[in-house]
Amino acid sequence: MPNKKPLLEWTSHPLFDFPISGILVIIFSLTLSIWVFDLTINKWETPLYFYLGMLIYFGSLITFFIPTKYQFFDDKIVVTYFVIKVERIYADFGCFYADKKGVMLCTFKQPRRLDPFRGLSIRFSKKQNEKNPLLNLLENKIGNQY
Repeated sequence: MPNKKPLLEWTSHPLFDFPISGILVIIFSLTLSIWVFDLTINKWETPLYFYLGMLIYFGSLITFFIPTKYQFFDDKIVVTYFVIKVERIYADFGCFYADKKGVMLCTFKQPRRLDPFRGLSIRFSKKQNEKNPLLNLLENKIGNQY
């Protein structure tokens, strides 16, 4: 099967795109780590809670610290997070909506509260050069914009 070229492609790295936010996240994370370390290890003497808490916390923030590559092909969307690759076809999504930092692709015909769990969040790069071409592509492929 020949390799198809993507219709649209870019990489987003929020830590470097938004350095002030990155510094604040790192300072908050260090402060939280010190506080949780003191609580779980010094007071409770249960280091397992510290390791589990930090794993869950940094696991939820991992997309902020690593680059994310977005590729939009004629029949599918490919999102690559460091070593994880997510492929979804356009038929999986019923609608989409845009905000100032990206686009949320929803699995339902209307936006729902389950969208962050079932849908796919597409983050723009800092300059947002891909915003208009992406919205046009999604309008053609999905069609139901909110």
